[in-house]
Amino acid sequence: MGTFCSVIKFENLQELKRLCHWGPIIALGVIAICSTMAMIDSVLWYWPLHTTGGSVNFIMLINWTVMILYNYFNAMFVGPGFVPLGWKPENSQDSMYLQYCQVCQAYKAPRSHHCRKCNRCVLKMDHHCPWINNCCGYQNHASFTLFLLLAPLGCIHAAFIFVMTMYTQLYNRIKIILRNQTSIESWIEEKAKDRIQYYQLDEVFVFPYDTGSRWKNFKQVFTWSGVPEGDGLEWPVREGCHQYSLTIEQLKQKADKRVRSVRYKVIEDYSGACCPLNKGIKTFFTSPCTEEPRIRLRKGEFILATRGLRYWLYGDKILDDSFIEGVSRIRGWFPRNCVEKCPCDAETEQAPEGEKKNR
Repeated sequence: MGTFCSVIKFENLQELKRLCHWGPIIALGVIAICSTMAMIDSVLWYWPLHTTGGSVNFIMLINWTVMILYNYFNAMFVGPGFVPLGWKPENSQDSMYLQYCQVCQAYKAPRSHHCRKCNRCVLKMDHHCPWINNCCGYQNHASFTLFLLLAPLGCIHAAFIFVMTMYTQLYNRIKIILRNQTSIESWIEEKAKDRIQYYQLDEVFVFPYDTGSRWKNFKQVFTWSGVPEGDGLEWPVREGCHQYSLTIEQLKQKADKRVRSVRYKVIEDYSGACCPLNKGIKTFFTSPCTEEPRIRLRKGEFILATRGLRYWLYGDKILDDSFIEGVSRIRGWFPRNCVEKCPCDAETEQAPEGEKKNR
């Protein structure tokens, strides 16, 4: 509470100027960047937020940030405490044991020293710290030390999340390389299995570029010369497949997507903001973590949704003659609460939910 009281009282509002210094600017910038990146990575990490472990992990990250900032601002704004101007010991005879400060026009109390930066005699002065742009002394010694303790602990937690996030990405990358796939091709293979299962077809999709040997698959990407094998246009394929096996499956999936898409009518305008706060807290915090665009919606327009999350949908806007010539399609993400399903598509209400939600 000391920090908040000092901020509210701020015996001298000039204390706010302490923030306008290279030390606090760098320190707060590092704290903000590390905390933000750690929270973003914790959301993208394989430990989902809806699980107990994921929730505890995310709460701990927020807790580190709050405690670090609390002690940092406490050390900065509460300050070390200063010897009162004109101070002298109650017993005048004790003055013979004390130094006299010509600047403060007062005796220096035991364990106090004059700080040339603060231009005051500081109680139990330790040092003047540029990172808090203030002295460390009697009143803020504990806060400053706790800040120095909590900051590395928070960094260790953040570093652990960074390492695990990169490890997860690396593991997934190596796994698909050993199958001679890309991320998109892995996604196409999953959708092929989903399509066959959905329609209960008597067919099996075989990925054509998997050579059957992990070592051969690996060598197609990593070569001693650093130059990938082949020309990038034609590839060795498995027996029973040909160069266009994958593209044929893609065409089938596109046709299937058009059949399974659901028509929605826009009931509320949407500006196209990435994280729209005015569409609800849940919509704000569950915005898709992707560089795919958001599309602006106007009431009365129609959308064909092809996939979706719990609070977001992805689809194509149904264009009319009023749109600019040459624009073939407008597609992207939009909040689910801005649209309602058209009655004619009642049978396919769950279609957008059928797509993979964690992509």
